[in-house]
Amino acid sequence: MTDPQSTHRVLLVEDDIRLANLIVDYLKSHGMHVEVERRGDTVLTRLISYKPDIILLDIMLPGMDGLTLCEKLPDYFAGPILLMSALGSNEDQIKGLELGADDYVVKPVDPALLIARINNLLRRTAKPPKVESHCLSFGKLSIDPHTQAIRLGDIEVDLTSHEFELLWLLASQAGQVLSRQYIYQYLLNIDFDGKDRKIDVRVSRLRKKLGDNIETPFRIKTVWGQGYLFAPEAWSN
Repeated sequence: MTDPQSTHRVLLVEDDIRLANLIVDYLKSHGMHVEVERRGDTVLTRLISYKPDIILLDIMLPGMDGLTLCEKLPDYFAGPILLMSALGSNEDQIKGLELGADDYVVKPVDPALLIARINNLLRRTAKPPKVESHCLSFGKLSIDPHTQAIRLGDIEVDLTSHEFELLWLLASQAGQVLSRQYIYQYLLNIDFDGKDRKIDVRVSRLRKKLGDNIETPFRIKTVWGQGYLFAPEAWSN
């Protein structure tokens, strides 16, 4: 019998009742706890009462489509998002990943492959943040790794866990250019394929939340052809 404390919690967002029932039965047979939401516009409310470890998200949904929802979810949910869609072109998959999804599977998906993708995402995100024991401070910016509290002057900045991990990685090596390959290996344990935009999207969100200039960033700089650099001198104002 599966220990309820170790059971992974899955939120399946799927309006096809027959397909949803098949997926639920298969995931439960592999020891997972699953709840189903059939509309995109009710998912954010559902997250208040149900705290999933992973979200399986269809694209074609009533109320709010999956791509729009995928863009909103990182402000409410720090876990992995697995998009599921019959739209299987490279353009569709790239768009989904750029909007914040961690993986993408094309329907109809083989159940064993779906389980493998879910387990892979859960393994990657189960790792504790790779942080040091001391706080970091740069001018008006302070970063506390114990509470994941971020303050910029008198303002407390709300970051997702993924955004915090990226900020800490950059700030703990302030003044150094970190390549995309290094960042992908450190945070995601995968190689950078030259196309994936997940880290670029996280950097963009960090800049926005930390008051960086979006057009000409000076706090988290892009070093073209090399990677990203956290500028320690840029936080005094």
